[in-house]
Amino acid sequence: MRYALISDVHANLPALEAVLDHIAATPNIAATYHLGDLVGYAPWPDETVALLRSRGIDGISGNYDTTVATGYKHCGCKYEDPLQEELSHLSFSWTKEHTSPETKRFLGALPFRRDVKPNGGHAPGLTIVLVHGTPTLNTVYWTEDRPDSFCLQMASLAGARSGDVIAFGHTHLPWHRQVDGIHFVNTGTVGRPKDGDWRAGYVVLDVGDGKVGVEFVRIDYDVEKAIRAIRESDLPDDLAEFLRTGKRP
Repeated sequence: MRYALISDVHANLPALEAVLDHIAATPNIAATYHLGDLVGYAPWPDETVALLRSRGIDGISGNYDTTVATGYKHCGCKYEDPLQEELSHLSFSWTKEHTSPETKRFLGALPFRRDVKPNGGHAPGLTIVLVHGTPTLNTVYWTEDRPDSFCLQMASLAGARSGDVIAFGHTHLPWHRQVDGIHFVNTGTVGRPKDGDWRAGYVVLDVGDGKVGVEFVRIDYDVEKAIRAIRESDLPDDLAEFLRTGKRP
């Protein structure tokens, strides 16, 4: 069974459109799931949510989704430096103001976690646990330098066993590790890469016969369209340059 996992779209509609088109052209994808942070940093929050809903793509909430939906004081993001902190606050204020009540209701209704059982709930088999940050909080950054002990602690809290998969996003940096038979997969980001590669990213997860395959996919999209739209909005221009470089400006 093959699944496409997308995360951290962050209202980048051109990137999402390109990713969904690529997934549609990829053979034997049984379902696509999103791992949260649908809005923020780019000027298409309503359009992003509308596209996912029109395609019937289910998923979970990210920290940006829940904080926008509830009108929280900040997005719960981690800042690399004072400039990024300022940009994050400006983006969050803009997003709260420009996200419709209907979209906020949708974001607020997203579940914190989703379990996918490829064999169905009536038969034994692996479980794919979908969260945004960690199984405990969607604001915790699960980075690749976390030790194996942290991964196993999170797995225990999630109830994951050998053969299972825990997939998450939030850091915008893709990675995969196997510890004690449990697969930990950071899906990276569709709309706001931080690894120096500006292209949109997602994961194809291939499970079956006791095996788990993880493929990281990067594709081109119309980044100039996204850059123009940010500059034509009231969002800070620095957010546009972030997209062009795939990292901090």
